Amino acid sequence: MTAYRTKDARRARIVHGRADEGCPKFRHPKVDGCAMVIFGASGDLARRKLIPALYRLHRDGALDPCFSILGVSRSDISDDEFRRAMRDALEEFDARPEEREWDAFARRLTYLSADLTDDEAYGRLATRLEELGAGDPAAGNHLFYFSVPPDLAPDIVQGLDHAGLTAEGKGRGWTRIVVEKPFGHDLESARELNRRLGEIFREEQVYRIDHYLGKETVQNILAFRFGNTMFEPLWNRNYVDHVEITAAETLGVEDRGGFYDETGALRDMVASHLLQLVTLTAMEPPVAFEPGAVREEKVKVLRSMSPMTPEEVAARTARGQYAKGEIDGDPVLGYRDIDAVADDSTTETYAAVELRVDNWRWEGVPFYVRTGKRLARDLTEIVVHLKPTPHALFARQDGSVSPNTIVIRFKPDEEIDVTFSAKVPGEGMRTSRVRMQFDYSEAFGIELPDAYETLLVDAMRGDQTLFTRNDEVEAQWAVITPILEAWRETPQPGFPNYAAGSDGPPEADAVPARNGHVWRSIVRAAAESTPDRIPAGEST
Repeated sequence: MTAYRTKDARRARIVHGRADEGCPKFRHPKVDGCAMVIFGASGDLARRKLIPALYRLHRDGALDPCFSILGVSRSDISDDEFRRAMRDALEEFDARPEEREWDAFARRLTYLSADLTDDEAYGRLATRLEELGAGDPAAGNHLFYFSVPPDLAPDIVQGLDHAGLTAEGKGRGWTRIVVEKPFGHDLESARELNRRLGEIFREEQVYRIDHYLGKETVQNILAFRFGNTMFEPLWNRNYVDHVEITAAETLGVEDRGGFYDETGALRDMVASHLLQLVTLTAMEPPVAFEPGAVREEKVKVLRSMSPMTPEEVAARTARGQYAKGEIDGDPVLGYRDIDAVADDSTTETYAAVELRVDNWRWEGVPFYVRTGKRLARDLTEIVVHLKPTPHALFARQDGSVSPNTIVIRFKPDEEIDVTFSAKVPGEGMRTSRVRMQFDYSEAFGIELPDAYETLLVDAMRGDQTLFTRNDEVEAQWAVITPILEAWRETPQPGFPNYAAGSDGPPEADAVPARNGHVWRSIVRAAAESTPDRIPAGEST
């Protein structure tokens, strides 16, 4: 590890947020041909994430020549109009495509205007798929992507079944569905959605997608924990004091006010992304890195979390809603000023929760999770705080010695930091907190793949390791639903209660404080990842 790291060290890796031409690209394995149907193709997810990811897979040679994309939504547009809209989306959210590559990709794109609640639309879909696959050996492989609100999923499943598009075997190839979060809005609705999906599809055909699991650094949690004997023996209640997981965003709700006001931070982030990070941090080693083994251990963690009583919810959670403020010197609106948000909305844009994993490994160790919109910096990280030394040998000379921490960071950069104490040069025994830092892209010298690229390839290859199982979804909601119910029955704490550009509501400080802990500063933590010059040590 060098004493200083400068921006120059990253220059070959990233230029203005994108990979430099000199940076090697990650290569996905080539996938079999199939017809991918995107329900909700005119929506935000398809434009921002799916089409850019598919274009990059096409550009990098991962897609079979027989691979085709059929967009389906209500908009009454032609194939060419759909292609132009997707070209515009690619330029807005990814990069200006090279003309030859775009022309080849555009030939894969077709469109069908349909009302997804109309059963007859699926007959037209079946006809269109047959036309697209005429003479094509991969025509029987179908990947149906549900980029739609969860209440439309049962209609789509029923329509596909009535049109004969769900069967496999007898020369038909494979059929799989990819379902976007949220998977229901509470435990009861999640069970009902799983039941409706299970009436038509086997669990092996259902891919519940959480894009956090497609991130390389998220998957690296398992390699870091179980591939290094210097860390795994410490990963338990004997050495870990507490775990802190943060997902902070400077972005607000933007044009998603209608959706978000019915969802909130707890459902949108904690019930999915953050619980996934908790399970990967806390799980036992699987017998193998394969779907059944990995997902079984994650479910065990969730089942180890006892549902909170209303009294526990009051003590171990906090919520907030942002008011107007400033981020990086620019004024931003408050949440209630957003279009489609009620003037007296009680929807939380910030949530903090203390979770407990009641098993042998983690008994007594609090897991603090927090997430929020319009916070001071973009930051996503897991911080494992180790216990202090049993005897503060150097505190007599130094005043204090900071406990060690292990930081697994996903944003602003993907990296791992380990902090420890070292003697400051000179007379006497004075220590300083120093850092060893591993940067994922710098270490391997490649452009990391987008999460959606990874997950789309896995779905086409039939690998469910990074997707969420039905019982896992229900176990997540079993943790979250009691909190939702308790919040509904108690008055919210005077919304709005934090300014945009801050670290969140003051009420959140009480969550770790009850155990003698404090949150890391979001501004300081983000600065550790992207400074112009990082000193080797900072005095404690």
